[in-house]
Amino acid sequence: MKNLWYSIVSIVIISSILIFMTYQLNTKNHHSTKSSITIFNWGEYIDPALLKQFEQQTGIQVIYETFDANESMLTKIEQGGTTYDIAIPSEYMIEVMQEKSLLQPLQKDLLSNIKHIDPYFLNLPFDPHNQYSIPYFWGTVGIAYNPTLLDGQTFTSWDHLWDPSLRNEILLVDSAREVMGMGLNSLHYSLNSIDHQELEAAAHKLYQLKPNVKAVIGDEGVQLMIQNEASVALTWSGQAAQMMDENDEIEYVIPEEGSNIWFDNIVIPTTASNIEGAHAFINFLLDPKVAAQNAEYVGYATPNLTALQYIEDEIVSDERFYPKETVRQRLEVYRNLGLQHLGLYNEYFLAFKMAK
Repeated sequence: MKNLWYSIVSIVIISSILIFMTYQLNTKNHHSTKSSITIFNWGEYIDPALLKQFEQQTGIQVIYETFDANESMLTKIEQGGTTYDIAIPSEYMIEVMQEKSLLQPLQKDLLSNIKHIDPYFLNLPFDPHNQYSIPYFWGTVGIAYNPTLLDGQTFTSWDHLWDPSLRNEILLVDSAREVMGMGLNSLHYSLNSIDHQELEAAAHKLYQLKPNVKAVIGDEGVQLMIQNEASVALTWSGQAAQMMDENDEIEYVIPEEGSNIWFDNIVIPTTASNIEGAHAFINFLLDPKVAAQNAEYVGYATPNLTALQYIEDEIVSDERFYPKETVRQRLEVYRNLGLQHLGLYNEYFLAFKMAK
C-alpha cells in the first residue's frame, strides 16, 4: 500500500514538472516569436548595418535568410517550414502569391512612412492600391560593357550583341525571363508574349547568339566584369552599378528597342507570426534616411521620393539608373504568364543552355 502511495505521489510530481516545463517552453516560444522577425530576401540586397539599427531601435531580433530566385522563394513559403514575416518578391511573383492566397493584406495605419513613396510606383497593375505590397527597389535590364576591352565598341541596340567580333565575350544572367526577353525585345516583341511563333523566333535568334556567349552565370558575373575577365554582360542595373563602382571603365545602357523595368516589393506572407513586427520593419525601411542609406549600399534605385534628397546628386541624376519618363515609356513590367506559358519560357531557355 505504501509503495502504491509513493507511486501515485511520484506520478503527480512528475506530471506537475512536465506541465510546468511545457508552460515555460510555450511562454519562451511565444516571447521569441514576438521579439523577432524572420526576413526572406535576395542575396546582398540590404545594408547589414540597417538590420542592426532596427534591432537596437525596436528590440526586435532579425533572423535573415536569402534566396536566389523568385520561384525558390515561392516554393519555400508554400512548404511552410519557416514562418517568414517578410519576403521580397518581384512584381509578377506578387500576382502568383495573391492567386495562391499566400499574402497578408497590409495595415496601412501602421505604415506612416508610405507617404514618402513616389506615386509613380504605387497602384501598379500587379497589386492595385498596394493592398499586399510596398515598393522596395526598382531598376532595369540592360547591357554592361567595357569599351576599353572592345576597341571602343559601344552598344545602343540588343542586336549589337550578335556582332561576330564578340565571340566568347558575353555573360548572360541565369534567368529565363531576362534571356528570352532579350530575344523577344531584339525582334520588337513584347516581354510578356505568349505567342508561340514569337517565342519560337526569339529562341531561334538566341541559338544564333551562342558563339558569342562566354557563360550563363549568376551573381559571380559582377566580379568577372570588374576583374576584366569578361567584356559584356546582360545584367540588371544594380549589378551594373556595382561593376561601375569598382571598375570605372564599365558602362551601362538600356537598348533602344526597349527592355524590362522591374519592381521588387516588400510583402508579409500569410505564414507570418509577428505581424506587428513585420509592419514595424517595413515602416523602418520607408524612413527616407534609411531608404537613402540602403539605396547607396545596394546600388539599385529607390522608389522613396523623399530619400532622393539624401542621396548624392551624381547618383540620382544618372539617367542610366534613374531613367526619365520618356525612357520608361519603352520599358515593360513582367506580368504573371501562368504556369503553362512560364513553363514554355523555361523550356526554351533550358534548351538554349544545354545547346551552349
